[in-house]
Amino acid sequence: MDETLEALEDLNHNNRAAGPGQTKQPGHGSLSVSDKAQSPEQADGRGRKNSAADAVKSATKFLMNVITVEDYRTIYWPKLDKALEKLLVQSPRDYIPISYEQIYSCVYKCVCQQHSERMHSDLIAKISLHLNNLSEELQGCSEETYVENFGAAMVRYMGALHSIVPLFIYMNKVYMENKLNRDLKEELVALYSNLVAAKHINRLLPRLLEAQAVPFAIPPSTMASIVKGLYSLRPEWAHCAPHLFAKFIPNLLPPVLEDHVQQYALLDQHLQQDLLINGFGRGDQSRKRSGDDIITDTRLFMTYIFQMLPILLNLHLPPSLFLMHNMSTILI
Repeated sequence: MDETLEALEDLNHNNRAAGPGQTKQPGHGSLSVSDKAQSPEQADGRGRKNSAADAVKSATKFLMNVITVEDYRTIYWPKLDKALEKLLVQSPRDYIPISYEQIYSCVYKCVCQQHSERMHSDLIAKISLHLNNLSEELQGCSEETYVENFGAAMVRYMGALHSIVPLFIYMNKVYMENKLNRDLKEELVALYSNLVAAKHINRLLPRLLEAQAVPFAIPPSTMASIVKGLYSLRPEWAHCAPHLFAKFIPNLLPPVLEDHVQQYALLDQHLQQDLLINGFGRGDQSRKRSGDDIITDTRLFMTYIFQMLPILLNLHLPPSLFLMHNMSTILI
């Protein structure tokens, strides 16, 4: 009872202090007109507090998203390594489900967290290990399958680059082009040239020259793919077998001179003779009309047309109808 009376007295005292027409309701959140008005200093202080709170939130968020070296080794690089393993062994016609968005996101986060140099080093080491193993596998191939296996390996690797380079494009733009002044695709192609092609060029070119002498010993598409691929890797390799490369690379040899026409004609005759010897004949020529017969029939037809032209004009027949009928009769 006493506590209730004291509370009523406090309320009456506050109402008298507030002045006439102003009643302050009980409660902790009640404010008078004078309490609502704030000075500029108070507003500025509250703004500083809000800015400090936002800075603390941003710093906390940044610290929560920091990728440490341990995180990179245990979380991010294993994902990239697994994706690279699949891309390097897949055939161009195969489809291997890979989340390109997830891989690109890993690369982006690692670059933003200053792991570009480490990621680039791991990528080159991964590709180099794969190419060294590939070179050893090709060395163990038999002579019958060596050329085709080499061509398939080259096509598979170049096809994998079409997927690997876009996945690491952010690292290429931010780190390699700006700091190293290099391009990722050119570096990966150079790795294949140094670790695989250069080690096998002395064995590969003699096999290609031998296969060239035997028609269809190697599928023409495989031969063209290998020769064009070698030329794109190192154009100077064309000097080792210029006539072989000239069959697939235009304008490789110097222009033909008039004095060399007879020589090229002899080479063509030798090629035709080799084809005939190896069983690539012209087939049954008994039912084929000779050129002299065709010329004779054409002359007879033209003579017949000129003889029948006055009759056509008198009969008023369409010339096209007459020509079609007689042409079919003579040719048959």
